[in-house]
Amino acid sequence: MKFLIINGPNLNMLGIREKNIYGSETYEGLLDFIREVCKKEDIQADFFQSNHEGAIVDEIQRAYGLYDGIVINPAAYTHTSVAILDALKAVSIPACEVHLSNIYEREEFRHHSFISAACLKTFYGMGFEGYREAILCLKDYCLSR
Repeated sequence: MKFLIINGPNLNMLGIREKNIYGSETYEGLLDFIREVCKKEDIQADFFQSNHEGAIVDEIQRAYGLYDGIVINPAAYTHTSVAILDALKAVSIPACEVHLSNIYEREEFRHHSFISAACLKTFYGMGFEGYREAILCLKDYCLSR
């Protein structure tokens, strides 16, 4: 089983940005966490992070026919990107959405996700654990098909 893990804008700044919201763990720490989860679950994971919407769309399109699932944290594009939503719908790869923080306890504009319409489930407010839950959800879904 092969999953693509996509992280959007500013996630590369974990450990630096808004520690009161995102904590002090780094982006490399997040990748290490995901690698361990995937190793334990016998899942191959590839990673992609970009601060650019078009690059994320391109990566989703490249995933077609290569991956069994996508875990995506679209970050700020969650609330603005119909393009990422359309890319996920176009490739029809099962996807789960993740947010480190609880988007419903933050500013009102963060309460709406365009991306969730193309995802099996959204995990939010769980920190790194949300990625584990998304990976397990996708694995269960892929095995049940």
